[in-house]
Amino acid sequence: MTAQDSATRPAAIAPRPRKVSRTLSHSAAGTALAALGVACFSLSFPATAWSLTGFGPWTSTGLRGALAGLLGALYLAAVRAPLPQRRHRAGLLVVSAGCVLGFPLLTTLALRTSSTAHSAVVIGVLPLATAVVAALRTGRRPSRAFWAAALAGAGAVLLFTLLQSHGRPSLADLYLFVGLLVCAAGYAEGGRLSRDLPGAQVIAWAAVAALPVTVPVAALGLAAEPVHLGVKALAGLAYVAAVSQFGGFVLWYRGMAAIGVPRASQLQLAQPLLTLVWSVLLLGETLPAAAPVTAVVVLVCIAVTQRSKA
Repeated sequence: MTAQDSATRPAAIAPRPRKVSRTLSHSAAGTALAALGVACFSLSFPATAWSLTGFGPWTSTGLRGALAGLLGALYLAAVRAPLPQRRHRAGLLVVSAGCVLGFPLLTTLALRTSSTAHSAVVIGVLPLATAVVAALRTGRRPSRAFWAAALAGAGAVLLFTLLQSHGRPSLADLYLFVGLLVCAAGYAEGGRLSRDLPGAQVIAWAAVAALPVTVPVAALGLAAEPVHLGVKALAGLAYVAAVSQFGGFVLWYRGMAAIGVPRASQLQLAQPLLTLVWSVLLLGETLPAAAPVTAVVVLVCIAVTQRSKA
């Protein structure tokens, strides 16, 4: 090796640390986006409870989806988004059915008789369900440590739920469990699609695809259910339509595309805990005594999943 070769060798390997740095930065940005999405979703149940003070469950769900579809259509027109390719359309319909139609309706029906605090903790099983669906859909196999932490977090949430319901799940719990299954499918499919399409376009097309259902549901709901307009009802409806049904998903799907569906989904273990705080601050509900213990377990599980191979 000549002296000239020795002098030029360090320059040849110098870009590698920068590449690692860019990768870490990309991962950190993805985690931050997914976490912001979780923060947005954590207010969905309190906002839904507010909307139910002035609208019936079918009216609230229909208007939520119709307004989100309008926002999605305006966004797609503004960016001149091309029509989705045929290979993306089935996945977008799954997102539409799970995240725009099924989950909002089922959780809204549940919140008629269940507190937001209780409902939020039941939905805490959603990260595990999303990870399972993603693994089955994509063929990826997360590590044993990942699954152990995810199962521990889900188990803590289920135990909390059973303690709160005295071991007898209610009809509202059934709505919530079915809702989380269809939502998990929508999350996993949306995360997969976000590798090919911008996250904003994924949820925008899904919301637009649901318009033939959400608009008639809104119209029928307005005709059949009483309406009592108020500040809370309008604020709650505006939030679930603009943030829960659209803006939060833009952040969420971008984060999932960056760090992967299984790892991003585990960040959502923090969502029930955040919703518990909002339920106390915004709705005046009583915080369950077991919540602090559940919080510690869930936060530990999040830390483990974020450091495990996913």
